[in-house]
Amino acid sequence: MTRLDPRSPLVFDTRELSRQPGSMVTSSRRVELAEGLGTEVIAVPAGSPVELAVRLESVSEGVLVSGTVNATAFGACVRCLEPVTSPVTATFQELFAYTDRAAHHREVAGEDAGSASGDAGEEYELVGDLVDLEPVLRDAVVPTLPFKPLCRADCPGLCPQCGTPLADNPDHTHEELDPRWAALRSLRTDTSTSTGRVHDEKRN
Repeated sequence: MTRLDPRSPLVFDTRELSRQPGSMVTSSRRVELAEGLGTEVIAVPAGSPVELAVRLESVSEGVLVSGTVNATAFGACVRCLEPVTSPVTATFQELFAYTDRAAHHREVAGEDAGSASGDAGEEYELVGDLVDLEPVLRDAVVPTLPFKPLCRADCPGLCPQCGTPLADNPDHTHEELDPRWAALRSLRTDTSTSTGRVHDEKRN
């Protein structure tokens, strides 16, 4: 099992609870993320300040961890590529099982393999007396981020022909010719060029 650093800002010590069901402690922290939380489009980047309000409650199976996280995500508008900032508020509640309880759950799950009752989701586990909230925050924050971030709801995007931001120039247009007229224009240009050559030859 991976050892945890108790000095890490996302690691919480539960020894004060003393495995007494019903005992509870709360904690508020302002931390900087060691790794970003999000997607390639938008994320709370590494080094960003994050506000945490956490409640640790002792239950028979382990420690129930509840709380809220507040942060700011940064990304780019999917239409015009301008920078986007998005406030993030997420809540979480996860049970961190005691090591012996977790081992028992795995044993039971093994016995029930193939049955619906044995198909349990991801289970978090205490490492000694420590709780690591990094995976919990990731699971809580990422689903709250916009799938397609926009700088504004009615962003017109970029001109598909030249890439000009249409929000800066709402009247921006390009002359669009019917392909049939374009062919006639090309023919007219060729005819004018040929006529010019004939006139030049006659003068010479």
